[in-house]
Amino acid sequence: MVRLNRIYTRTGDDGTTGLVDGSRVAKDDPRLIAIGEVDELNSAIGMAIAALGKGESAQAALLRTIQNDLFDLGADIATPGDDFAPSEMVLRIVPAQVDRLERVIDALNEDLEPLRSFILPGGSAGAAHVHLARAIARRAERAAISAGRAAPLNPAALAYLNRLSDLLFVLARALNAGDAGDILWVPGAQRQG
Repeated sequence: MVRLNRIYTRTGDDGTTGLVDGSRVAKDDPRLIAIGEVDELNSAIGMAIAALGKGESAQAALLRTIQNDLFDLGADIATPGDDFAPSEMVLRIVPAQVDRLERVIDALNEDLEPLRSFILPGGSAGAAHVHLARAIARRAERAAISAGRAAPLNPAALAYLNRLSDLLFVLARALNAGDAGDILWVPGAQRQG
């Protein structure tokens, strides 16, 4: 279990930070940029949960599970090496976590109307926050892909980020289906003046 008695350590004052194996890298290393994007994504999901309102809905419970996964994903990215097998001491995203996201996407999508247009982010407050989290998930995925060019990253972690942005898109649609409805893009609508 994690135990933090003191928040500051001063070890990062030189512009470096530690990875899981104890090695140190610059705070602007591609691996650290990806971890930062995942952290921002997790925060955006927290905002989405808050926007869903009081009480524990199924959607909020789903998002809390994802938040926990994102901490695992951050630890995965922070673990150098090319052995992506999880162990008692090493957190790795596993294909079963990606499969779980796919099952949720399929279940949410069952009740939605087929898409006939691109969707503008918005609708209810909860859906708008989920759309923002989706956009941040795509940025986190791009940062992780970039980091993977410099050092090996777990393919399941990359797949998780890709699938998560899909899930967030479908979840936003599901939230709007019960409330404000999708806001459809109307191509060229403002060209006439």
